[in-house]
Amino acid sequence: MTETAQAVEETLDRLLPSGGGPEARVFEAMRYACLGGGKRLRPFLVMAGAELFGVPRARALRAAAAVELVHCYSLVHDDLPAMDDDELRRGRPTTHIEYDEATAVLAGDGLLTLAFEVLADPATHDEADVRCRLVTALAQASGARGMVGGQMYDLAAEDRALDLDQISRLQDMKTGQLFNFSCEAGAILGGASKKEHDALLAYSRSLGLAFQIADDLLDFEGSEDEVGKKVGKDADAGKATFVSILGAEEARNKAKALVDKAVSHLEFYCEKADLLRDVARFVIERRT
Repeated sequence: MTETAQAVEETLDRLLPSGGGPEARVFEAMRYACLGGGKRLRPFLVMAGAELFGVPRARALRAAAAVELVHCYSLVHDDLPAMDDDELRRGRPTTHIEYDEATAVLAGDGLLTLAFEVLADPATHDEADVRCRLVTALAQASGARGMVGGQMYDLAAEDRALDLDQISRLQDMKTGQLFNFSCEAGAILGGASKKEHDALLAYSRSLGLAFQIADDLLDFEGSEDEVGKKVGKDADAGKATFVSILGAEEARNKAKALVDKAVSHLEFYCEKADLLRDVARFVIERRT
């Protein structure tokens, strides 16, 4: 993961705009939001999935960078006062605190649109159909029926009680859909069969929920120094989470069961998928 994070960082550095002029401030904010932090978990999933199909590394890195651009855009916008109102992200001031709210909105917009520019470029794949499939999949994962819709659901949940099924649906949209794209991007780039593609999607669905449960546990019992952002916000806001519904121990057991389920979907790939098995276990053991 460290090696992949470094390679993705270098790719993002090349892709992100820089320079002077009136637009320089938004360039700086985009780079601030993207560079110098984060686990790069979603890009790692792209790279590990692409490796299963022998996708050239340069192509996989572009898809990995695209998903990270979308993820970083979502963090910039989620941190705004109109959303989650956070002042700390990845151990440093959030983008709207470091710059200002208007610049943060524009930086997020710039990151989102750059992601699709990267995927649509022939450098990502020489076949236009493959590039279109990537663009469509990422748009669906990050749009109103995916991550954006999930964020709206999350905001609405502050005023209502949710049950376990509703929380699972919310998190599948808000978090899981981008995990799905991260796991299927390599299959799209590599021309995988439907069976190969479906196995990765099944893996990602369980992984995404396990990741969110681990996040809820960190918010409940982690420290600000470990996590790199304020903790306990969900409880303070009275929001329903996996932990508030299940309790910490049962939530932890559910996350482990989901990881086991995710790993079971990789049997089809034998030892070639060991990296994906390892990262699934990392997801629920991490402290950041």
